[in-house]
Order: sequence, then C-alpha cells, then structure tokens
Amino acid sequence: MDPILIKTIQFFLSLSLLIVLHELGHFVPAKLFKTRVEKFYLFFDVKFSLFKKKIGETVYGIGWLPLGGYVKIAGMIDESMDTEAMKEEPKEWEFRSKPAWQRLIIMIGGVTVNFILAFIIYIGMAFVYGDQIIPADSLKDGVQVVVPEIGDQLGIKTGDKILAVDGNEIEDFNTVFIEIVNGNSITIERDGEVMEREIPVDFISTLIDDKEKARFLSFRQPFIVQEVAPDSPNKGIDLQKNDVLVSINGQSASYMDEVVPILEAYKGKEVSITVKRENGQTKTLQAQVNEDAKLGIAIAATMKEYERMGYFKIETRKYSFMEAIPAGFDKGVNTVTGYLKQLKKIFNPDTGAYKGVGGFAAIGGLFPETWDWEIFWGTTAFLSIMLAVLNLLPIPALDGGHVMFLLYEMVTGRKPSDKFLEYAQMVGFFLLLALILFANGNDLYRWLSGK
Repeated sequence: MDPILIKTIQFFLSLSLLIVLHELGHFVPAKLFKTRVEKFYLFFDVKFSLFKKKIGETVYGIGWLPLGGYVKIAGMIDESMDTEAMKEEPKEWEFRSKPAWQRLIIMIGGVTVNFILAFIIYIGMAFVYGDQIIPADSLKDGVQVVVPEIGDQLGIKTGDKILAVDGNEIEDFNTVFIEIVNGNSITIERDGEVMEREIPVDFISTLIDDKEKARFLSFRQPFIVQEVAPDSPNKGIDLQKNDVLVSINGQSASYMDEVVPILEAYKGKEVSITVKRENGQTKTLQAQVNEDAKLGIAIAATMKEYERMGYFKIETRKYSFMEAIPAGFDKGVNTVTGYLKQLKKIFNPDTGAYKGVGGFAAIGGLFPETWDWEIFWGTTAFLSIMLAVLNLLPIPALDGGHVMFLLYEMVTGRKPSDKFLEYAQMVGFFLLLALILFANGNDLYRWLSGK
C-alpha cells in the first residue's frame, strides 16, 4: 500500500475517533440534563452532508469538510449562528434555560473526554508495550554534538553529560531533545565540573529554519569493527569482528567524533592503530588511510551490542495492569506539561516558535508510513491532549470561550447578553479561521520552500 495512503488513513482514523469522542463529551451531559441536541456531526456539513439520519430529536451525520465536528445544542449560540431561534422565548429543554453549573459541565465535557482518553491510551500502552529507556546517566562518555554550531549556541560540547533542563533531572536520554527545545536552561557536566547554560530564547527558530540541524545531539558512536570491506587497503591486516579502536598514532580515538578528524589529517598515509579485543587484550597494527580519509572498515553495530559493551544501558520496563496506571498517568501529565511549555513559546514572538506551527499536513506527518499500532496510539494520545488544551483557549468560538463567559456569569451573577455572545462568537470564529489559515499556510510554505 502507498505510504501516503497509509499516513492518510491513520490521520483520518485518529481524527475521527478524537472528534466523535470529544462531541460525545458534550452530548452525554446535555442529554443527562434534558437539553435537546439537534445535530451530532463528524466533520462540517456546509451546504450538504455525506450522510445523515434522524434518530429521535437528533440528526446524526457526516459532513464533507474535515475541519472538526460539532453538536448543535438547542438554545446555544455556537458556530451555527442560529440567531433566529434565540429571538424566541427560552424553552425548558434549551441550553440557555439550564443553570450555569449545568451549562459549564456540558461545555467542559468535550475536553474532559479528550484528557481522559489520552490518559487511558497511555495506561494501555504502558500495560501492552511497556517502556524502553536509555538512562541519561548511563552514557559512558557523554553526548555527541552532531551540529557544532548548534552546540556552540547552547554551550554544549561533545563529551558533555546533560544532567538537567530547567532544574529537572533528565532520566531518559530519548527525551533530551524535546526537553531542551521546551526549556530555558540546561545543566551539564564537563570534565567533572557542573555548569549551567542559558538556552537562547530564539533557539527553536534556529531549528525550524534548518531541519538538518534539528537532531543536533546523539550518543557517541564507538568505532567497533564489524568487517573489512573487500576493496579496503587494509584487507589483509589482523582485524577481528568486535575489535574496538582505542587510538590512532597514539591519539585517543575510541569514538567516530575523534576518529574522523585524525584520519582527515593522515589522508593517503600509513598510521598505527591500537584495538582492544573482546578478550581484553590490545593489539597494535599498521593501517592505510585512503584518499577519502577512511580505513575501509565497516563499523555498524546494534544498540544491544553497544549496551553489551558498556557504552550505555537500555532499560526495558514491563508493567502489570495496576503498575501501568501510575506509569501511564505520569506519561500523560508529562505530555500535558510539555505541550503547555510549547504553547508558551509559540505565543512569545521572540522565540520564533510560531514559524513551526503546522496544520493538517504537519499533523498527518506525525503518523508513520507503515502501519504501527504503538505509534498510532501514541500519536492519537498526544493529539487528544493537544485538542483538549487548544479547546480550552479563551477564544469565543472554542469551548474555552464559552467556559470563560460562564465563569464570569457564575462569579458576577450577570449573564452576558445574547447580542454580545453573537458578536463574540463571530470574532472568535474569524480569529480561529485566521489561526487555521496561518497554520496551514506554514505547511504550504514549508512544502514550497522544501524546508
């Protein structure tokens, strides 16, 4: 199956699940409080529907415009802008006739379901898949700065150990990248000295401008012999599989970041290399460096081999169902916290993070080109949190806008007028439309510019 088609199917399956459950979060409490729900739609039915069927007092349908979904609750000023019905006397089954606390529960129902869904998914993933982490403090000789100019901005060098971001200890090396992107300061250890570095306020912008720089950190790759290439000038020398390079001409050269510059200095020359065997013995050999500054030796190795040789640890954590509950809950809390940090940076123009805001293409790009249920559910959980947080923004066209006005009413005892709510809904709608156009415009710009 075509990779693009696979990504598209996953995107729409995830989006449909999130929208239906979000709207159910409004629908169920509305029904419990005997509020009439006139429509329940997946996607928007501008002018026409792909499918619709009336059951009881509610029309259930699927629209053609996949920008979301909605429930149309009687007596409520929403995206339908049905102002004619609002001119009539309030009826007991209408939203506007219900107590403020009931209306509040109806409005927060959608985001509540999205948060609950994300936490359930994370708990399920912890139970089914477990976790696999690389403890950050297990990296034998620190990190490799793959892009030196990015490292210079952060004040990080190859060999440094990253201890914490914003004072929070880094436990899993796999989370280092996102923690730095979301953070403001980084704590490192260099040659036994602990120091703190400020993360530049526009650091995110630097990464967005050049995707090649995005993965600027890695674990250091050791030079472990797998085989000597058939056309290598060193075909005949006594190199064995899993020999570990120790030095070249007396200079320490255990990692590729050390090996490459040394070989560059000895192009076309013979060098003395020292390797360490699996039995612990060392052997010194004479080797030829070709004109491309290479030895003609394949060094591919697996993560398990690196772990076996002591370069870092890989911890696989399996959870019982009861253990999966706190593990999944912690994952959900960390995801919410991380996303809030991202939003904070997006709304700060100095960071340049707004340039990374994406629309449907960016969201679709989160899914893999092959079907992987673990990635699918992890992405769906993240999108559920994203949908919940964004819906809580105090924009009138979103749930957060309605909640804002309801809280005002509950605190002051004064309900905003229907006319004010109509105008607020219009402003919110155009603001939301502008955000959608901006996000998808960013997608188009990146596609056209190749970034």
